[in-house]
Amino acid sequence: MVRVYRESDIGNEITHKKVAVLGYGSQGHAHALNLKESGCDVTVGLYKGSPSWHKAADAGLGVATTADAVAGADVIMMLLPDERQPAVYESEVAPNLSEGKLMLFAHGFNIHFNQIKVPEEVDLGLVAPKGPGHVLRRLYEEGKGMPALFAVGNDASGQARDLILSYARGIGSGRAGIIETTFAEETETDLFGEQAVLCGGLTALFKAGYETLVEAGYQPELAYYECVNELKLIVDLIYEGGLAGMRYSISNTAEYGDYVSGPRIIDEGVKERMREVLTDIQSGKFARDWVLENKAGGASFLAMRRREAELPMERVGADLRALAAEGAETTGGEGA
Repeated sequence: MVRVYRESDIGNEITHKKVAVLGYGSQGHAHALNLKESGCDVTVGLYKGSPSWHKAADAGLGVATTADAVAGADVIMMLLPDERQPAVYESEVAPNLSEGKLMLFAHGFNIHFNQIKVPEEVDLGLVAPKGPGHVLRRLYEEGKGMPALFAVGNDASGQARDLILSYARGIGSGRAGIIETTFAEETETDLFGEQAVLCGGLTALFKAGYETLVEAGYQPELAYYECVNELKLIVDLIYEGGLAGMRYSISNTAEYGDYVSGPRIIDEGVKERMREVLTDIQSGKFARDWVLENKAGGASFLAMRRREAELPMERVGADLRALAAEGAETTGGEGA
């Protein structure tokens, strides 16, 4: 059984260090604010003219250029998008790293695929909360926490492990549980989960189900409700009680359909293609393709984004969400 670290297992070393959080997006704002409220000395590192500069300052955080934030910090957490990290690291971070500092990442992509190389004399670690930044922040404010993974890359100081765990505690993850991994394991499982299940697999399943019903002559709105909108209700049940908890709460008819039809959709052929996706990740092919895509300006990526945004299913969903919001406002007005 894997060891799960909790607050009582971890010290407060991080509160005696100066921390630089690079970036102030979804993860950046959550890490910075959670650390600050845990008693840490935090500076947010941004480029001059960043629209986030005033947001961070208004939240009571210290703000500096990325280079200055790194130079003045003992612990540096990189929370920029994966594709932006290598250039910023080379120009702003690396020149200001020195022996005794700890360089952290929340995703191992650039370390595992050798896009960023941290000197051996600098401690290197990973702290990866398992969810979006806004949820990490909300849970912290509620007195709860989000589970996280941690890994030790370089341990030049001999103290990296304790400090990495302390950082994870500082963002609130000690309240929920912290599990040890490696840069390779975190990166490869994260990419696979996103591509095969959570994002790629799920959105493809949405579209296939929606299109099957619409092509058979059913109303697009009903197809959207049945194949997309209701998913949150099912996922919430699974989150709370696993598959058994979900099946306990649905009808016997739905449960029987689950057993007899699910394996017809997700069969061994799907698993074989999942293995192919995993092989592309493990071999570095996906990483090479993504790096080359960004070096070419991201034209294919942006075209795919535009194409998906224009799907009929997306327009139907937007209309239904607008109707739901209008109904909520009307109900709120009557009850006021």
